[in-house]
Amino acid sequence: MKWKEFFRRDLRRRALLAEAQVVPETERCVQCGICSFYCPVGIDVRAYAWQNRPVQNSHCITCGECVARCPRGVLRFEPIQPGEGRP
Repeated sequence: MKWKEFFRRDLRRRALLAEAQVVPETERCVQCGICSFYCPVGIDVRAYAWQNRPVQNSHCITCGECVARCPRGVLRFEPIQPGEGRP
């Protein structure tokens, strides 16, 4: 793989993550807390899932660690709707 292509893919990925937020499926969440445990900035993702709210925390870096670590696949990325931006 060429270096230019590697960085181009990374930029596309970052642009997508900047336009998305983590959204839970509350009905399937068992409140295990693994998502919150692995959050590198210490966001209580489990509480957002409990309240059936997307993670709209200004500290969220959309790294996807909570989405990847959820054992039940309850969390997913969803595009941010216009006018719904992060605080």
